[in-house]
Amino acid sequence: MSISFSRNLRNAGLISAFVIAPCLAIAPGAASAMETIKAVVTAAPNVPPPITRHEAANVIVELEASEWVGKLSDDNNYKFWGFNGTVPGPMVRVMVGDTVEIHLKNKADSKESHNIDFHAVTGPGGGAAMLNTEPGQESKLRFKALSAGLYFYHCATASPSIPEHIANGMYGAILVEPVGGLKHVEKEFYVVQSEFYTKEGKKGETLEFSFENGLAEAPSHVVFNGNAQSLIKNPLKAKVGDTIRMFYINAGPNLVASWHIIGEIFDRVYMHGSLTTAPLEGLQTTLVPAGGSSMAEFKVEVPGTYLNVDHSIFRIAKGAVGLLKVEGPEQPDIYKGLK
Repeated sequence: MSISFSRNLRNAGLISAFVIAPCLAIAPGAASAMETIKAVVTAAPNVPPPITRHEAANVIVELEASEWVGKLSDDNNYKFWGFNGTVPGPMVRVMVGDTVEIHLKNKADSKESHNIDFHAVTGPGGGAAMLNTEPGQESKLRFKALSAGLYFYHCATASPSIPEHIANGMYGAILVEPVGGLKHVEKEFYVVQSEFYTKEGKKGETLEFSFENGLAEAPSHVVFNGNAQSLIKNPLKAKVGDTIRMFYINAGPNLVASWHIIGEIFDRVYMHGSLTTAPLEGLQTTLVPAGGSSMAEFKVEVPGTYLNVDHSIFRIAKGAVGLLKVEGPEQPDIYKGLK
């Protein structure tokens, strides 16, 4: 497909046409019998508190789309599009059986219409069809959380195109826990890998999005949590003996990730974010497709600094590297240098 043809598709809105659907009414009392609670949402790498309840609830999730200029790296700014003023957008945590009500606002100074496609939603466009929101407006969606898992969400608005909204930072994670929640661990972290496709620019300039580089799948930056230094300047922290649970999303929009932590072995990996199948054990590296996820658990047994990377290793030079710092006593029976 040529670039000029792709531009025509983009401008015609055909790339995103599938999210158009009629509005469906929901009976006013359909979910009224359950307790109504407001979801706690958190900016990466923080994770909402574990779910301890055993009964389904009506969960209200408040999100806001906006557009702003922020740091992509130490050298350059970028005009992000995102949710709740962060890239990635906040993590949402609900339970199987919950009725989830999304309230999406779009800031009045936005230039674009925005919506959200939740991969956890069963329904046309993953909810995007219901959440098309113009600047200064608010839209709402109610859905039933049917399947446990770690799911991706992203903007899927037709104008200018789905790829452009994702490439500019409009994505996040929603965790649907099994009834009763997940097993206790000492630390939980939320990490999102994504690519940015920019035109060439000088140091200190605000970089601009390049549709052509996105089409060629040639990113200028591959980063964790929206910035090339986000997990370098603010490393993840744990103590010897902690079991860590990491919720890992690959927002893409194009590349498959080869997730690896140098010096650690994943004790359990829930492939593709599935919480209904048994995890794989003892993995060194795990593949995470674009638009997919992985949940891994591992116990840190030796102090030191560990590198979280995409083991498609040249991507480190584009920003795909973060630090996990583990404090505690040395463990010479596990790890010791010899003279």
